[in-house]
Amino acid sequence: MEWNSSLYDKKHDFVAEYGKGLLEFIPKNDEQAILDLGCGTGTLTVELAGLGKKVIGVDSSQNMIDKAKEQFSSIEFMVCDALALPFEKEFDIVFSNAVFHWISDHNTLLRNIHKVLKSHGALVCEFGANGNIATIENAFAKVCKDLGYCYQPKFNFPTVESFGRLLENSGFVIDKIYDYDRPTVLKDKEQGLANWTKQFFASELAVMPEHIQTMVFKKVEELTRCTLWNGKEWIADYRRLRVIAHK
Repeated sequence: MEWNSSLYDKKHDFVAEYGKGLLEFIPKNDEQAILDLGCGTGTLTVELAGLGKKVIGVDSSQNMIDKAKEQFSSIEFMVCDALALPFEKEFDIVFSNAVFHWISDHNTLLRNIHKVLKSHGALVCEFGANGNIATIENAFAKVCKDLGYCYQPKFNFPTVESFGRLLENSGFVIDKIYDYDRPTVLKDKEQGLANWTKQFFASELAVMPEHIQTMVFKKVEELTRCTLWNGKEWIADYRRLRVIAHK
């Protein structure tokens, strides 16, 4: 899936805003090297740049990296596959916000992260937990089926227990691991859920004619309104999994 970096920054900047809460787990150290894994448009990478000597932002999306370079020219950014990181024992910290749920193979991911960390290096990350956006995804899947389209679930939202086992099997010592509910207001009031759907189900919508897409937005709203609409705004049913672990 290729990302629309402008739509992401304008309508979904809550992703980076919530991610700032992770920064408190990273001590300032003028000698440390930090990898921002799945850096997007660089909003959090620039924050990380104030916490260490060397910071690199990587993302699989060329659009995101282009936008990051345009906005923050003094920081190093590169297009990179999280399952094939071109580093070894280079970083004191690997930071990642709202990325791991897009990656199906968490086992390979964690082994790559372990490989790029120095001895005693730390992983600080947060992403979708089991049950994240269940109301929205279930509604979208039902509407697709009713309209004759096949929706294949693409997110990887693990439980605390399953991800904890993977961490330990990959050689990590867990300092903190927990999940929590984080109801999230979507921007633009009535248009909020449609905007969200356009961004995060872009690849599924791309195969549909425009009039079918409009129908999808309408029917998803109908199915979720009693649960997610508070009378003024759409509140997405986010759940997050937060991890602090070290090598």
